[in-house]
Amino acid sequence: MTGEILFVLALLLITIVLFVSDRLRLDVIAVMVILALSLSGILTPAEAVAGFGNTVVLLIAGLFVVGEGLFRTGIAFALGNWMSRVAGTGETRLLVLLMLVVAGLSAFMSSTGAVAIFIPVALNLAARAGINPSRLLLPMAYASLIGGMLTLIGTPPNLVVSTQLNQYGLAPFNFFSFTPIGLLVLAVGVVYLLTIGQRLLPTGRGAQQAGQRRLSIEDLIHAYHQEDRLHGLRIPAHAVLRGQTVAEALLRSRYGVTVLGLERRHRGHLNLTPALAGSRYREDDLLYVMGRPLDIQRLAEAEGLERARLDAHQLQQAAQEFGLVEVLVGPRSPLVNRTLKEARFRDNYNLNVLGLLRRGETVDDTLNEIRLAPGDCLLLGGGWRQIRQLQQSQDDFLVLSLPRELDEIAPNRRHAPRALLILAGLLVVMGLNLLPAVSAVLLAALAMVLAGCLSMNRAYGAINWQSLVLIAGMLPMATALEKTGAVTLIVDGLVGSIGALGPTALMAGLFLLTSVFSQFISNTATTVLVAPIAIGAAQGLALSPYPFMMTVAIAASTAFATPVASPVNTLVLGPGGYRFNDFVKVGVPLQCLSLIVTLLAVPVFFPL
Repeated sequence: MTGEILFVLALLLITIVLFVSDRLRLDVIAVMVILALSLSGILTPAEAVAGFGNTVVLLIAGLFVVGEGLFRTGIAFALGNWMSRVAGTGETRLLVLLMLVVAGLSAFMSSTGAVAIFIPVALNLAARAGINPSRLLLPMAYASLIGGMLTLIGTPPNLVVSTQLNQYGLAPFNFFSFTPIGLLVLAVGVVYLLTIGQRLLPTGRGAQQAGQRRLSIEDLIHAYHQEDRLHGLRIPAHAVLRGQTVAEALLRSRYGVTVLGLERRHRGHLNLTPALAGSRYREDDLLYVMGRPLDIQRLAEAEGLERARLDAHQLQQAAQEFGLVEVLVGPRSPLVNRTLKEARFRDNYNLNVLGLLRRGETVDDTLNEIRLAPGDCLLLGGGWRQIRQLQQSQDDFLVLSLPRELDEIAPNRRHAPRALLILAGLLVVMGLNLLPAVSAVLLAALAMVLAGCLSMNRAYGAINWQSLVLIAGMLPMATALEKTGAVTLIVDGLVGSIGALGPTALMAGLFLLTSVFSQFISNTATTVLVAPIAIGAAQGLALSPYPFMMTVAIAASTAFATPVASPVNTLVLGPGGYRFNDFVKVGVPLQCLSLIVTLLAVPVFFPL
């Protein structure tokens, strides 16, 4: 064993210890690995930083942008709605449905792509169900890895072992050769994560940590005792309101009723828009109003309006168009000692004041006549666009709570058909292998920007740079292990020592070797190294190579135990608030179960 091999193995051990200790950020450790390999002379400076130009890094960056495009256009929200309707808000049903859907998608496209697309969906589902995202994201990542076991194109290691068989003059695996084993591993994985694994998953961390929970619109309604829901009023031909603007009609002052939105037909389509101060009422407009039922009835009778019942679809559309926000009047605000009417609040902000808290108590007087004081909390209602713009009015008041529903609003939802078309094109191109995966993803990401699904600034903001630095920093470790001969030394020694113990022991050894190496270096690179040795060992023992090659392929997809084992693990690291040890606790038992399934099932479908 050379000094270079000893150095690289020692560096790998130190890196693992630092990962497990959780004392430093993972991306900081990755940069330290780059510097150690470069300064030691094991790798040239170009080789040490080559990970930043690796196709997998560009692939993941592009997928972040594609996923954000789906989120910004509301596709992720719509998919979350469907899954919520199917699975409800129960954690168990959500977990099963999410795992099955992601595994099925990963059987035909990149598991990294599937996870990138479903991260916003999972976050949305977690928020709706009131559970921490950490309960869903790691099982989803594991499901995507297992999904790669289901078909020939599910993951590159499957193609590697099939190609290797062909190079040795043997018939390659067909498209569904992997499916029976993959389905068994998936079934065992789902059961494990619903039972033992569920107890091992973290509960106190994630995108919405305890103590940092954002209020929902429902919370704000209860806090301000605004228990009344939206009502509908239609303007008939004879109504006096026709032709008046929202500001001119003074419905809030005269009746205590607030108009939040207007629904009218335009070019054959019904459009719902927030009611701005200058919005003009027209015949057949449907008004979305808030107020006490008696006040709404009084308004309808006095102005000749027709009551209209809002159905579930209309309420869902309303939630996408307008919402609520809580603001605080500061001591230097120009609103102090002025009434809302004097301040022309609706004209200046295009938002309605729905409630007022003073010293924690709800003020029930006519809001337009109350002089505002420092410390007053206002509940505002109106369009989400206007609510977002409040953050630019910090001199007037402080935004206390942007409701978490704001995260679900799709500002570019009119471009949803374009985003769906881009996604479909990406799946077709990757499924039929018409272009290299990185080219297809970068093309889709660029198309999302050019199609108006998201801005370039939003695209840059969507990229999780910590994940990219982590992956780019660990790729040179794989290069160093291969360059120094450390991988070959370990593989040859392990297979040579257990080959005489029988085929089952050899299968177990190959599984463990492939699985362990796949936790720290590319599973594709691991498969390329181990597959020829698996064939050689099988032929040396006069056994069929198929069960051994299948074992190597399945093991390469069991990258469950570290956040750097696979890009999908790295993707969920930040949103799930996971630590290195979370992957170890949950992933190692799943690896052991996968090993048992493989040793029992592979000889049945591929006799020794």
